[in-house]
Amino acid sequence: MYTTRKATIEDLDTLLGFEQGIISAERPFDKTLKDEKISYYDLTILMKNEDSEVFVVETETEIVASGYVKIMEAKPYLKHERYGYLGFMFVDENHRGKGVNKLINNALFDWCKSRNIYEVRLDVYDGNTPALRAYEKSGFKAHLINMRLDLRDE
Repeated sequence: MYTTRKATIEDLDTLLGFEQGIISAERPFDKTLKDEKISYYDLTILMKNEDSEVFVVETETEIVASGYVKIMEAKPYLKHERYGYLGFMFVDENHRGKGVNKLINNALFDWCKSRNIYEVRLDVYDGNTPALRAYEKSGFKAHLINMRLDLRDE
């Protein structure tokens, strides 16, 4: 049995472990990441800010998944003024394939809708097939490809 709730500061140690799991999973897709220990998120700010929220999925004994949503200002030429940006998407490997990612996404989507935000976006590495499939199951579609070139490699 899984339940979804807002994260609290007491969850921080577990969530920081999830963050390192995300970084480890993404390193093979991004050679621009520093080799030493890095951090992507300021989870405390995301939990405290009124324009963002961190959610977790837990069993009776442990937190098994996470995700955040942050309201962002859209470019002035777009139809929407603001959008929900998702990140920190993590599901413990022992709980993958059990609908846990959908639970997190539903909580994030509901939070957006409660604030009249209907455009939702996220970034995923090209080649990260498991993540792409999980997001596609939640209704996401590829929209824009970000490309890079390291001129030292030529």
